[in-house]
Amino acid sequence: MTKSTFVQRLSSTVQFILGFILGISLIAGLSGTVIFAYYKKMSTLPKKPVFPEVPAQPSASKDTQPSTSIEPLEPKSNMVEESEKLAQEKETKPESQPESELPPNAYRAEVTWPQGLSLRAEPDVNADRIGGVGFEKNIIILEESADGKWQRVRIPGSEQEGWVKGGNIKRTSE
Repeated sequence: MTKSTFVQRLSSTVQFILGFILGISLIAGLSGTVIFAYYKKMSTLPKKPVFPEVPAQPSASKDTQPSTSIEPLEPKSNMVEESEKLAQEKETKPESQPESELPPNAYRAEVTWPQGLSLRAEPDVNADRIGGVGFEKNIIILEESADGKWQRVRIPGSEQEGWVKGGNIKRTSE
């Protein structure tokens, strides 16, 4: 074996080893990048649902600048007058059924799902969302669907009715 043949074989071997190491590094780097991107996407929380009893926070759009003007507060006398009017309206508002009376086979319950429940128009996941009930809020269970997976509920005070997914409430003794 001549010296030039030996150098050629050594050069080919070194090129193969360097190519192999470079290929493995490239595959590992791409795999790591894909895994990092996947975990980053999965770690972001979804938007928090907004329920009727909680006022929505207005979100500033990207095109508009936040307002820096300060609005004056209403005098306390106006606020007191408005709260008195609301109290009088509540007292004079006719109720179809007193809060203490429940329809037959109905019972009071409390929401146990930490994110609250979506109130749906029909007992179906794809039905229109008509509202929501927050965590640990009281509701009245009116009936259950035939398959037992949905419950028709009424929100006390608002008299709003709809369907919620079953199994996310606990019966209260009230």
